[in-house]
Amino acid sequence: MTYLLDVNALVALGFVNHEFHDRVASWMRAQQFPPLATCSITELGFLRVLVQAPAYGLTIAQARTLLLRMKHAKTSRFTFIRDDHDISHLPAWVKTPKQTTDGHLVKLADANGAVLATLDGKIPGGYLIPNS
Repeated sequence: MTYLLDVNALVALGFVNHEFHDRVASWMRAQQFPPLATCSITELGFLRVLVQAPAYGLTIAQARTLLLRMKHAKTSRFTFIRDDHDISHLPAWVKTPKQTTDGHLVKLADANGAVLATLDGKIPGGYLIPNS
C-alpha cells in the first residue's frame, strides 16, 4: 500500500520538533518504511507551513531542500502523484471549506492506488496514522 501523506503528516515527518514527529516516525518504522507519496498540494503546503509558521522559521529554499532530502532518503520511498482531478471528483461528504482539500486528496490517492495518511481522524476514507 502506498500512502499519500497529507500536509500535516508530511510536516511532522520532516520536522523533528513537530508535536507529532514521533508518532509518524514510529508508524513508519512499524510499517517497515512503507511506500509514501506526495502531490503538488502536499508539497506546496509543506513549504507554506514551514515558511509561514514562526515555530519553524524556514526560508522557501530551506524548506524545499528539506523536502527534497526527505524524498531521496534511503529509508523512505516516495513517489509523486500527478494531480489531474478537477472539481467533479470532490466527494459528496465535503460540506465545508475546510473539507475541500481533504476530500480532494482522498479521491486523488484512491484514483492512484494509494490511501491518504493523516493525523486527522475526521477524514472519511483517510488512514489515521496511529499513536504508538
